[in-house]
Amino acid sequence: MSGAGQVAEEILEPDLPIIDPHHHLWDLRALLPAFPQPRHSFIETIAGAAHYTFDQLLTDLRSGHNVIATVFMECGAFYNPTYGEARKVLGEIEFVNGVAAQGASGLYGPVRPCAGIVGHVDLTADEHCVRDTLAEITQRFPRFRGIRQQGAWDADPEVLGPPFHAPAGLYLSDAFRRGFSALGDFQCTFDAWVLEPQLGDVIALARAFPRQPICLDHCGTPLGCGPYGGRLSERFGIWRDQVRELARCENVVVKLGGLGMSFCALPEDGLARRRDAAELARLWRPYIETCIEAFGPSRAMFESNYPVDRWAGEYRTIWNAFKHLARGASAQEKRELFAGTAARFYGLSDLLT
Repeated sequence: MSGAGQVAEEILEPDLPIIDPHHHLWDLRALLPAFPQPRHSFIETIAGAAHYTFDQLLTDLRSGHNVIATVFMECGAFYNPTYGEARKVLGEIEFVNGVAAQGASGLYGPVRPCAGIVGHVDLTADEHCVRDTLAEITQRFPRFRGIRQQGAWDADPEVLGPPFHAPAGLYLSDAFRRGFSALGDFQCTFDAWVLEPQLGDVIALARAFPRQPICLDHCGTPLGCGPYGGRLSERFGIWRDQVRELARCENVVVKLGGLGMSFCALPEDGLARRRDAAELARLWRPYIETCIEAFGPSRAMFESNYPVDRWAGEYRTIWNAFKHLARGASAQEKRELFAGTAARFYGLSDLLT
């Protein structure tokens, strides 16, 4: 997924094992024409990777870094409506499990794509429906690890654009929490995606369910678009204090990435001008270092968030940026940040032995 003008760089620390704990697979070619014009910058980003499945992922995984395995993150793709409204989400897991089986055949080298699968279940649905769906998924798919239900919301609909429709305060609602309480019975992790002004919702959720493993996606998504444009510096302290407070919840880990999304404006012009890894590292350093200081390397993991983060650069460039950011870390700390934390959280530790 090369961007125009992307600088070809030598791979840093090419032998360092990586488990990429957050990427997507989708085929959006039939859906893109339905989005309104002029298109939101997020839509422009994914339009360049509208078809991102096994072949495209494998090309990125072979681009030079030592990625040994990945975790697929739900994105509403390949739902099967013939299963009915509640069970249509199984279509996505079925598709991704097939991709994982392709990789596990060994025909494509040692990498194990989608060794862990994070799917979606609407936790606000009827409690019996939630439990029945989770029971079916966990019984049928050994690679299944957990659930993500996106909570990202802003009062200004232009911040996120048309693909996103979570209600305000989702993680605080009684309906959501009834379904959320079932996750522990099925040994499921939970990935939380919210925007920076919503970090208090994740703090409240983590405190209410202190035994439930939760991962904060994308460093909590600092915002630099819409009404937040030009205010990253102004709001940095607000974001930092919330991240530090969340890190006090020992059941929470954090993903170090997602800053290459267009919402963050890091960089602001994204696809229009490609940066090298050193410049991306400079832009992201305050957020990444704050997260590592707050959570520690054993509760933090670098993520590609590909292909969404192609706004910022190629897959290989993003991982080079992370390696720039980790240059001062010890060998053990790098092992944690690039593979160990992800392996523990998503039950993939056997891949590191």
